[in-house]
Amino acid sequence: MKELAKQVEQEIKPIFEEIDKICEINSQKVLEAFQKCDLQEAHLNSSTGYGIDEPGRNKIEEIYSHVFKAEDALVRTQMISGTHALAVTLFALLRPGDTMVSLTGAPYDTLQTVIGNSGNSKSSLKSFGIKYEQIELVNNEFDINAIKERLSKKDVKLVEIQRSRGYSTRKSLTIEKIEKAIKAIREVNKDVIIMVDNCYGEFVEDREPIEVGADIAVGSLMKNLGAGIANTGSYIVGKKDLIELCAERLTSPGVGKEIGPSLNQNPLLLKGLFFAPSVVSSAVKTMVFASRMLEKLGYNVEPMYNEKRADIVQTIHLGTEEKLVKFCQGIQMGSPIDSNVLPYPGDMGGYEDKVIMAAGTFTQGSTIELSCDGPLREPYIAYMQGGLTYQYGKLGIMKAIEFMSK
Repeated sequence: MKELAKQVEQEIKPIFEEIDKICEINSQKVLEAFQKCDLQEAHLNSSTGYGIDEPGRNKIEEIYSHVFKAEDALVRTQMISGTHALAVTLFALLRPGDTMVSLTGAPYDTLQTVIGNSGNSKSSLKSFGIKYEQIELVNNEFDINAIKERLSKKDVKLVEIQRSRGYSTRKSLTIEKIEKAIKAIREVNKDVIIMVDNCYGEFVEDREPIEVGADIAVGSLMKNLGAGIANTGSYIVGKKDLIELCAERLTSPGVGKEIGPSLNQNPLLLKGLFFAPSVVSSAVKTMVFASRMLEKLGYNVEPMYNEKRADIVQTIHLGTEEKLVKFCQGIQMGSPIDSNVLPYPGDMGGYEDKVIMAAGTFTQGSTIELSCDGPLREPYIAYMQGGLTYQYGKLGIMKAIEFMSK
C-alpha cells in the first residue's frame, strides 16, 4: 500500500501545483480584505447580552463582504449550520404564494425537509403556501433552454443553485457553469433572486458566486471558511436589501443586524477565514490523493483525480453496505479524536434513509476536517470531504483503505 501511495503522489504532483496557485490567489484576497477593512486588535474583543452594534462583529461582516465582492454580509454564530442559514434565507425572501425553483434538481436531504418535499413538518415552506418546482440537470449541465423558458414567465420569486452535489450522483458545479446559467437567466428575467448554496465550494476556485452575478450566497463556517478553527456559525453574503431581510428573519423586524453577541468567537472566526485558503487547498489535495488511490484499487470515483474540482467532496462507489460501513469506520480510526469508536448507521433528523457518519473532529460536525458519510441506499456511495492538512488527510485515507480491505 505504501508503494502505491508513493506512485500516486508522483502522478498528482502537477495537480498539487495548480491547487497551490489557487491557494495563493485566495490568500491574497483574504489578506487584502483584512488590510483594506482596517482590522485592528480591538476588533478581536467580544460582546455579550444583546451585542448592540458590536464593532468586532461588524468588522467581520465588512471583511466577508470584501472577500466575496458583495454589498453586505451576515456572519453569525447564531446560525448553527448551513441548513439553518439556508432556511433563514429562504424564509426571509419568500412569502406565501411565491414560487421558488431549484435549477439543480432535488436539493440536499435536509433542505428537502425545509422546503416540505419530505418529512411532515408544519414549519416547512410548503406549509406557509410557498410553491416549489425543480429543473433537472442534463448530463451534469444546466438545462439552459428549460431555465429560460420557465423564467421568462416572470412568476418565479427565487431560484436556487446548489453548488455541491449533496447525496446525489451528479457532479458538483464549477463557477464557470454557474456563470453561464446566471447569464442565461438575466437574458429573460432581470428581477428573479438568484441564490447559491455555496457549501463545500468556498476557495476551491479563484472566484465566488457573487462575482458571477448571484444575488445571494450561503455557507457554513463548519465547512471551508471556518478552517477547522471556527467552532460554529454560518454566513450569508449578497445584496444589501436581501441581507437586511435575512437579518430581520434571524433576529426580529426593525432590529436586523444591530444585535447579536459574538460571545468570544471573533478571534476564531477571523483566524478561520485567514487560514481557510490553505486549509481548503489541503482538503482538495487529500481528495485528489484519495481519488487516485481508490481508482487504482478498482473503485468508481467522482471526480477523477485529474478533473477540475468545484468543491471539497469526493465520492466513492463502494457497491455494498458492508464496504460503505467499513470505509467510514476506517476514516474514524484514522481520526485524532474518538479513533477507538466504531460508527454505525442510524436515523438522523432531516434524512429519509439511515446514515453512517464518521468524523473524529475537534468541532462537532465539522466537514472541513476529514470526515466521511453516506446514506444506506444503493449504490452505497461514500461522500468524503476535508483534511486540515494534506499529511493528516493522507494518513486517514490510508487507514480507511487498509481497514476496508481486511
